[in-house]
Amino acid sequence: MLSLRTLEEGRACAGRPPHQERACGEPRPQPGTSVSDDLDGIGARIRQERLRAGLSQRALARRLGVSPSLISQLESGQSNPSVGTLYALVNELDLSLDHLVRGPEYAEPGGDSLEPGSSPLVHPEQRKIIELDSGVRWEQLTARREEGVDFLHAHYEVGGSSTVDESLMRHQGREYGYVVSGTLGVRIGFDEYQLGPGDAISFDSTLPHRLFNKGPEPVDAIWLVVGRNLHP
Repeated sequence: MLSLRTLEEGRACAGRPPHQERACGEPRPQPGTSVSDDLDGIGARIRQERLRAGLSQRALARRLGVSPSLISQLESGQSNPSVGTLYALVNELDLSLDHLVRGPEYAEPGGDSLEPGSSPLVHPEQRKIIELDSGVRWEQLTARREEGVDFLHAHYEVGGSSTVDESLMRHQGREYGYVVSGTLGVRIGFDEYQLGPGDAISFDSTLPHRLFNKGPEPVDAIWLVVGRNLHP
């Protein structure tokens, strides 16, 4: 995803939205597992699960409310999904987030025990990262996957949001958020909230919602999603 800066890339980056500029310029610091590692093969898995469900690209796009060209770009690896598109895919294809992001061979842990000799401590450079479209980055804050729980450092670039447009998303679970820096907008149904450093929020994830950077600087927040893999 990240590449050397060339003259051609510099020209290609001209006029891009603010949340995309950094990807064309200086690369982000990368912890032990790179962005591409955690999303490696997601396009092939989207295609496999779409075919398993007996859907064409056009049919899946219609159900998700996106363009067929976006589905094609996701399956070919030319684009990464936004937060909203990622959740829409797992809901429509009846998958867990881990299955789609990491593959069916990825085993959800049971219980709280760690592998013998492993540490529960996670240093910043050891965090696993998922880089999503629309200027959002997730960094995993746990040393291992916890069943039904996502404990994340969420980063929103200037102009970044959980959906590429102003549409709302919904999924199973409950969310808890704490803003460390920047100004985060949170829309839940018809209500909109503005969170600054030190502010916290919690809400039912099945309610239509959208998260977005509402200020002139990046947003960093601690985010917890509980029960996202539960089915209604």
